[in-house]
Amino acid sequence: MNLMPEQSNKITVNSVAFDLYSSFLKGAAKGPEKIKEVFFNGASNFCTESLYDLVENEKIEFELPLSLVNGYQDIEPLTYQLLKQGKRLISLGGDHSISFPLIAAHHKYHGPINLIQFDAHPDLYDNFDDNPYSHASPFARVMEKKLVRRFVQIGIRTWNPHQKQQAARFGIEVFDMQNLPKASDLSFVGPTYITLDLDALDPAFAPGVSHHEAGGLSSRQILDFMQEINADIIGADIVELNPNRDWHDMTAMAAVKFLKELAGKMLGV
Repeated sequence: MNLMPEQSNKITVNSVAFDLYSSFLKGAAKGPEKIKEVFFNGASNFCTESLYDLVENEKIEFELPLSLVNGYQDIEPLTYQLLKQGKRLISLGGDHSISFPLIAAHHKYHGPINLIQFDAHPDLYDNFDDNPYSHASPFARVMEKKLVRRFVQIGIRTWNPHQKQQAARFGIEVFDMQNLPKASDLSFVGPTYITLDLDALDPAFAPGVSHHEAGGLSSRQILDFMQEINADIIGADIVELNPNRDWHDMTAMAAVKFLKELAGKMLGV
């Protein structure tokens, strides 16, 4: 763990335009630029639901996309460099494979962290499609490396015996759609990271993802969890927007809403 510089009083949004480890469909690499475009397109303002204007108060900034010259292996060191500068990060993906190196960078900087995952899938395959770093496998790697002290998954509704065994093996707290907790009942001690796969949403709210899984969370449910969870959020990612499948930017707009509320939660406003 590092001696930390003074932490920035604003949120830095960085882009990780990587989808080479996607299965089924590519397109998530276009997600970060689309979210940024919709953030500034004038369809909505820059306020959180608590009426705090992130732009007027200069509390949000957008970094240039990570320059992944060497591909996937550059994500962790480049993210760690941003953290060493005192930046408080919300990272936009990209497919869910990017969460492993992002979490590794936060662990390297903060020490052991808690992890909250919103997702339709647990992403715990030991080795999916002969790729242990697939977007279906990041949290198997996270747990093998012992990067988190407590791991809670919310919204799961499509898994299999192998992934259930993985969850039991690693001691993960899985709240599937049939057994959702109250947000107010969740409390975390110590620094906590949120990873949000947009397919946690029901496809009615988020057509712009590669894997449509019926029976998911509503936008309001995710917002309530974000706002009410008792946790010190030190970083987050929003992943798996596939603009190729979106309808009138519906899913991108949901991502923007989540981005604003996550920023507000991290700033305590």
